[in-house]
Amino acid sequence: MTDKQGTPDQLPAEKGQGGAGVTYQLAVFEFENFRGKKVEFSGECKDVMEKMQKVGSIIVESGPWVGYERPGFAGAQFVLEKGEYPRWSTWTNCLDSYSLSSFKLLKVDSADHKLHLFENAVFEGRMMEIVDDDVPSIWAYGFQDRVASAKAINGTWVGYMYPGYRGPQYVFEHGDFKHWNDWGANAPQIQSVRRVRDMQWHKRGCYIATTPTPPNPAPAPAPAPCPQSKPNP
Repeated sequence: MTDKQGTPDQLPAEKGQGGAGVTYQLAVFEFENFRGKKVEFSGECKDVMEKMQKVGSIIVESGPWVGYERPGFAGAQFVLEKGEYPRWSTWTNCLDSYSLSSFKLLKVDSADHKLHLFENAVFEGRMMEIVDDDVPSIWAYGFQDRVASAKAINGTWVGYMYPGYRGPQYVFEHGDFKHWNDWGANAPQIQSVRRVRDMQWHKRGCYIATTPTPPNPAPAPAPAPCPQSKPNP
């Protein structure tokens, strides 16, 4: 059984969004596996529920974007980079959030990345500097999980409550965040961070595929010794 689809709704970008020469394109589908009604966006959307009842799958043609749990860019955040998201579990591993209701463009205006994390609010206490790197566990770098303020000096970042890029997500665009409420958190806890890397500089998006090194060929087995013939008695 296939879902009949007409011409998808197209929502244009507002003037000045994304910066000069940068295009954004995102398509949302009502059901999983890219089925049902389709709506395309090239600019922010404050309430996708005005166009469809729910979001079951997503295709990001170009971006990056950030989706929000509730209308008006509120609630849990979900970073969406170029690629396909056939079901909700592909854009989040947080079991508390099942819905997407609004979308906003993420501006990535620098190929360089620098982030400062602070132990206390208003940039006080211990400080950790991260430069051009992804950190799956800030504990491994000798920093605690309490992060109460931050400065995104270069690039755009996403922080996670738990190690290994798991749990609620928090977006850090260029600017100062004096308190954890400024990035939408209810507690001063971040345990992993990574860069949001745009196609303009990183053609494969955030995760760069590496070519596997071919294994060394196994040595040829030594030839079996020829059996010696025994003389007839």
